[in-house]
Amino acid sequence: MNKVTIYHNPACGTSRNTLAMIHASGVEPEVIEYLKTPPSRERLIELIAAMGVNARDILREKGTPFAELGLDNPSLSEEALIAVMLQHPILINRPIVVTAKGVKLCRPSELVLSILENPNIGTFTKEDGEVVNAQAS
Repeated sequence: MNKVTIYHNPACGTSRNTLAMIHASGVEPEVIEYLKTPPSRERLIELIAAMGVNARDILREKGTPFAELGLDNPSLSEEALIAVMLQHPILINRPIVVTAKGVKLCRPSELVLSILENPNIGTFTKEDGEVVNAQAS
């Protein structure tokens, strides 16, 4: 079984749903509670590159100091955004999942299915009651 890593916030429903879907696929992932153990600068840059996005694409606004720090300023450089995410890890959107099939910000949580070796987890009910049908076709 290939290794799966999830950058997880247990206080986040989407992150909990994603972790539950990974478990339902038969995998016990490495769980990194990134607020307690933030990624290094190098690792954050690697994750962003592997997702094929830029730092702004994984910047979280809700429930963070986004507005107070003026992060809506479009002139902020990639380096500046990465630096502020390292200083305030809550600004890193979650969950980020790493598998052999790719790296993805899993919002909504069912996006994780596209990078799992066994995405056929059957019918899955998310915390909000939404049903995801991940049956083999």
